[in-house]
Amino acid sequence: MKGKAALPGLAAGGLGLIAGLLAVVLDNPWFGLVTGVLAATAGLTAYRVAARLEEQGAVQRLVEDELRSVRAEARATEAELRAEVEALSTAVDPIDEHAGYDDEFTEEGPDPLTDPLTGLFSESFFTVALESRVAAARRHLRPVAVVVLEVVEGLPTDDPRLADADTVTEAITSTLREADTPCRLRNGDFALLLEDTPENGAIWTVERIRRHLAEKRADLTLWAGVACYPAHAFGPAELMGAADRALVAAREWRQDRIEVAVAVAD
Repeated sequence: MKGKAALPGLAAGGLGLIAGLLAVVLDNPWFGLVTGVLAATAGLTAYRVAARLEEQGAVQRLVEDELRSVRAEARATEAELRAEVEALSTAVDPIDEHAGYDDEFTEEGPDPLTDPLTGLFSESFFTVALESRVAAARRHLRPVAVVVLEVVEGLPTDDPRLADADTVTEAITSTLREADTPCRLRNGDFALLLEDTPENGAIWTVERIRRHLAEKRADLTLWAGVACYPAHAFGPAELMGAADRALVAAREWRQDRIEVAVAVAD
C-alpha cells in the first residue's frame, strides 16, 4: 500500500528527469520549464503521501493503545474477581438466620460459591459478581440487568409454596447464555445477572423461562422482579433492592407476573 501511494511522486519525478535531460540536449527552455513543473509536482505529491502515511500511522497507534488498555482492564477485573472469590471460599457463609436452608449443606460445611441443592452459584458469589459487572458496565457504558425469580405451586386455589428447585434450575440453565450468571438465594428464590442486557431483553429472558416451565408444569406460577443499570439504579446494592421491590409487587398477583422496577428519577 505504501509503495502504491508513492508511485505518483516517482512518476512525476521520472518525467521531470527526462524533460531535464531533453532540455540540456536540445537547449530548449520549454523543456526546462516542464522540468520545473514536474519537479514541483513530484515534491508536492511526496509531501502529501508522507503526511497521509504519518496520519494513518498515528491512527493505528491510537487503536493499538486502546486495545491494549481494554485488555489490561479486562485482565485486572478478572484478577480482582478471582481474588474476591478465593477469599469467599475460605469464609463461613452466614446461614443461621435462614431457616430450612442450612440442612442442605454437608457435614464438611457449606461451599460459599455454589448452592448445594441445584449446583447454581450461591448468593455470596452473586453479590461479588454483581459488583464486578456493574463496575464494568459503568466503565464501558453498557447495560446490565438483575432478575429475582420466585416460582410457586398451588395457585390460584391454595396457598403458594415454592416449586421444585431442580425444575426451576433446568428451565433457567436451558434459557440463559454462557455470559449470564444464575444463582439460588438463601431464601429459595433465584437471581439472574444478565450481561449487556437492557430492560426489554431481561423481560424476554424471563418470558422464555416462564414458557419453558409452562411446558413442563402447567400448575406453576412465576413471579419476577426486573431492574437494570443504569435505568433503575446506579449501584449494585440499589440495583438488587430495586429488583426485590419489583418482585414484591409481582407477588400481589395470583398468576404469572413480571414487574419492572421504577426508573431512576432525573
